[in-house]
Amino acid sequence: MTVESVKPATPETPELREPPLAGGGVPLLGHGWRLARDPLAFLSRLRDHGDVVRLRLGPKTVYAVTAPELVGALALSPDYIIAGPLWESLESLLGKQGVATANGALHRRQRRTIQPAFRLDAIPGYGAIMEEEAHALVERWTRGEVLDVTAESFRVSVRISARCLMRGSYMDARSERITSALATLFAGMYQRMVVPLGPLYRVPIPANREFNRALADLHRLVDEIVADRRASGQKPDDLLTALLEAKDDNGDPIGEQEIHDQVIAILTPGSETAGSVVMSLLHVLTEHPDQVDKIREEVNNVVGDRPVAFDDVRKLRHTANVVVETMRLYPAVWILTRRAVADTELGGYRIPADADIVYSPYAVQRDPRSYERHEEFDPDRWLPDRSKEVPKYAMTPFGVGNRKCPSDHFSMAELTLITAVVAAAFRFEEAPGSDPRTHIGITLRPRRLKLRAIPG
Repeated sequence: MTVESVKPATPETPELREPPLAGGGVPLLGHGWRLARDPLAFLSRLRDHGDVVRLRLGPKTVYAVTAPELVGALALSPDYIIAGPLWESLESLLGKQGVATANGALHRRQRRTIQPAFRLDAIPGYGAIMEEEAHALVERWTRGEVLDVTAESFRVSVRISARCLMRGSYMDARSERITSALATLFAGMYQRMVVPLGPLYRVPIPANREFNRALADLHRLVDEIVADRRASGQKPDDLLTALLEAKDDNGDPIGEQEIHDQVIAILTPGSETAGSVVMSLLHVLTEHPDQVDKIREEVNNVVGDRPVAFDDVRKLRHTANVVVETMRLYPAVWILTRRAVADTELGGYRIPADADIVYSPYAVQRDPRSYERHEEFDPDRWLPDRSKEVPKYAMTPFGVGNRKCPSDHFSMAELTLITAVVAAAFRFEEAPGSDPRTHIGITLRPRRLKLRAIPG
């Protein structure tokens, strides 16, 4: 729908309505305090007020979308662009010229540059690295100490992303710095989104100083990675080479800032979201030992006595369904925003130009209207005959339309392989000091998961 299609009401076209205002707002902060205190419950309850609901975040009016069909319409309509509180909070990290934040012609050109690295037929080329890192994870865990799952999960996701997409030994020494910086940044960015205090985040208090140090270190790391690749004179067939040789619409090399923002956009969101899902998967395997048994049985049937290999992934259907069900209940990307570029409508509600729209994959994917036993962990709901019952757009872990994550096949292969390898080797139990409650930042993951890996 475009602005031209929003016409005055006639007897045949009912007048567009204003969405209802959610209750519970407070002066100055509006609903921001509720989003900060208990966002998952708050967003999940909005469905009781309607398919589109108005919120107040500070001085701004924001429109929340709760129905899956409208989430799909929002993602597919040219009337909405990547913008709003989420992306504004991420701009200091992702910049404005990376594929995650760009819009229009720039975004389309950038997608064309990076898409070949994520084609389905390109994924097997990463298989050896994924295998090596998944089995290295298991080997590190054989020593019997308590596992810091946060560190382990982000380490494996950063190393796979970096080694596959930006090949080079220079990533080995930097993976720990990247992991540390991301943990600090993604924790601070959620607060900046829901409580937009602007200049107050520049006050040099300890939390702001820590955030700024982490941000500066990550940007230095990216500059080092690009400089090291150029100094090496090497041009491996990877995504970094594609960026360094990319041309703009005039046939000229793309600028340094765009290269920088693209590397950030490739390395950061992919590593953060994959790491968060690995954490949630290990939590699921701890809470549901029956799923460990089922994965082991499948691995034994498919693989036998040899180590799990990348080529086995496509046959590990139940393991993949465990991954999908984990992403349904614990989506790493649990909140998203868009901005209307024109006066338009959603579900019969008027949406004014420049309005910000928010929706929560977490709330949509746990909606009892879409899922029977919506809070229950049930991988079999993704068997072919049962998955047909799930409404369209009620499960979108990688997004929809031209903003769909280009690395969806890459990520599913990575996550399925890691799950099969660790479940075949270990059972898990919580260790003292563990806190599996949900940590809410820009991504969703367990707060502080400490596990003991029990062989056999």
